Amino acid sequence: MTATARKSPANPAADLTIHVDALDWPQITAELDSQGCAVLKHLLTPEQCRAIAALYPDDAHFRSRIVMGRHGFGRGEYKYFSYPLPDLIAELRPALYAHLQAVANHWNQAMGIDIRYPAAHAAFLKRCHEAGQARPTPLLLQYQAGDYNCLHQDLYGEHVFPLQVAILLSEPGRDFTGGEFVLTEQRPRMQSRAEVVPLVQGDAVAFAVHHRPVQGTRGTYRVNLRHGVSCIRSGQRHTLGVIFHDAK
Repeated sequence: MTATARKSPANPAADLTIHVDALDWPQITAELDSQGCAVLKHLLTPEQCRAIAALYPDDAHFRSRIVMGRHGFGRGEYKYFSYPLPDLIAELRPALYAHLQAVANHWNQAMGIDIRYPAAHAAFLKRCHEAGQARPTPLLLQYQAGDYNCLHQDLYGEHVFPLQVAILLSEPGRDFTGGEFVLTEQRPRMQSRAEVVPLVQGDAVAFAVHHRPVQGTRGTYRVNLRHGVSCIRSGQRHTLGVIFHDAK
């Protein structure tokens, strides 16, 4: 799962859409269809990663803070950004959605789900907001040694976009050890399958939020997915989560 970007500019926020458009989307789509996840190599530069991670102490950028241990989510904490989103995230979210919505519509068709997603992210957000899902969901996660994130799904309401993206902002081996991104897949009448996704600073993983279609010998069926993060052994790990539906 190594869908790489072609040669691109230095990636200031104004160039992110160009950079996202230059990714190998046929390869990404193929990996999402076959595995339920795909790596987007070097989506952000180290400078962009450090700039986003540096926002964490400033509560002016966020609408809420969640301490995972208080809710049985694991250990560690995260904060949901408030609107207006920081420029880089505000551009990245619709740029990624523009390509992922085709995958989402294909998946729903294959699973016999009638819902279809519009081409533009703004139109999908309008659908969410009209249903009372108006709170932004992009989030910044912070882990210390001993922290982890239990397997879960980010649903938040009636309207759920079937894919999301997590971007590793820290460098494994330098900033932290441990802390691998983990995805599990539960197929009917079968044991769960686990996928550990290797990432370096600036890499992103696109993955299924809830379920995806799988072609079997008797037709297409749905498999259920959950994601999490294994225990941080040392250091500090920051991750940017890009969720495309808003929350109630």
